[in-house]
Amino acid sequence: MIPIIVIIAAIVIIALWVMRSYNGLVKLKNQVEEAFSTMDVYMKKRYDLIPNLVETVKGYAAHESKTLEQVTAARTAAMDARTIDDKIQKENALNSTLKTLFAVSEAYPDLKANTNFMDLQHQLQTVEEDIANARKYYNASVKNLNNKIEMFPSNIIAGIFHFSKQTFFEVGAEEERQNVKVQF
Repeated sequence: MIPIIVIIAAIVIIALWVMRSYNGLVKLKNQVEEAFSTMDVYMKKRYDLIPNLVETVKGYAAHESKTLEQVTAARTAAMDARTIDDKIQKENALNSTLKTLFAVSEAYPDLKANTNFMDLQHQLQTVEEDIANARKYYNASVKNLNNKIEMFPSNIIAGIFHFSKQTFFEVGAEEERQNVKVQF
């Protein structure tokens, strides 16, 4: 017969393992949420800069209204996205339209020399770098959480407590990876 102390010790060890695994998963889940929130702050800064940039370009390139409308629509769609997956999709579309806007601006030497435009473009580029760094942090946090959810034995606890894998923030479709071509 197994002594009662051995049974109690086994139960305590299992309980400690469950608590440690659960707490590790909660910590990683919260880290993913914090990483996305940080990225979301930078995206909000970008959303605030875009109307100013569009208005500056509008004065120089009035006949480029389709491009300006696309940027504005993409910004609105990205701001209105509610889920992480939807936010990722809408952000990729916004990135694509911003590339087009900057490509159009290259065709207007007076615009490129405008100090307001240059300042806004510099601010937006700085925010884009911040977003890229925040995406790296977010994706690293997602990788850590997803690894913990999939790896044995923590996958048992993840399954019991319904932890689910998170989505990476990746560049979208193949055409979004290509350089923008502007033709007049």
